[in-house]
Amino acid sequence: MNEVLRYAAFTTTPTGGNPAGVVLDARELSDAEMLAIAAELGYSESAFLHPTDERHYRIQYFSPLAEVAFCGHATIAASVALGERIGPGTVHLATQAGPVPVDITADQAGGITATLTSPPTSTRPASEEEVRPALAALGWSADDVDPAYPAHIANAGNDHLVLAAAGRGRLADLDYDFEALGKIMADSGWTTVHLFWPESPTVFHARDPFPPGGVVEDPATGAAAAAFTGYLRTLGRLEDGAVLTIHQGVDMGRPSLLTCSTIPGDSRVKVSGTAVPIQ
Repeated sequence: MNEVLRYAAFTTTPTGGNPAGVVLDARELSDAEMLAIAAELGYSESAFLHPTDERHYRIQYFSPLAEVAFCGHATIAASVALGERIGPGTVHLATQAGPVPVDITADQAGGITATLTSPPTSTRPASEEEVRPALAALGWSADDVDPAYPAHIANAGNDHLVLAAAGRGRLADLDYDFEALGKIMADSGWTTVHLFWPESPTVFHARDPFPPGGVVEDPATGAAAAAFTGYLRTLGRLEDGAVLTIHQGVDMGRPSLLTCSTIPGDSRVKVSGTAVPIQ
């Protein structure tokens, strides 16, 4: 009943994407036991589902170090695993960040795609006092940041510091102070630092340091992608219904593809992706 599944999310190959542990029925597990499973797996997050009704679940997420209110890639992984067992349709997840419905679809070849609707997004400008120590921990100077995209604290269930790299090379050359950035993020309540570079107005490359979870970098971060999409919309860079493509994990050898779209008249964001079992 407490079988631990392993899936890679936002990819079509087990060697890409972001790995997540998934337990489809965790009703008999305590928080301490779930944390121990997540720590043993060592993935950035694992998802634990507690069935409450037909296609309704309470869901908890754990990094190797702590419980997390919401996690996008583990939601996609868990939803694909569910879809393989209960078929296409909508599943309703109750997260600490609020309700998250997920639409599960299957193509003619049997491949499954999950599309989550995030918690409401919000964003605010980051202060100089927040940005300056973060840049120092990253080893970035002020010239390494693209002024066309102001630094913000964006949220879609969790807070993320959003910083734009001035060039693709700056994004690729990530070598940061793990302890220093981790302390700043823990003190500030940030789940990841979402670093990005715009290839075009709707295609972005991203990297997400995640030291508060005990992970140097996240190969795919659905929650940050949702928050980032809300940030772009607030800046007036996305129209309602716009579709955004985010490439993540490329520089760490686990390429991931995230597709995000805004919802007219709604601050929430749809995040779509595939997932495959890890043997």
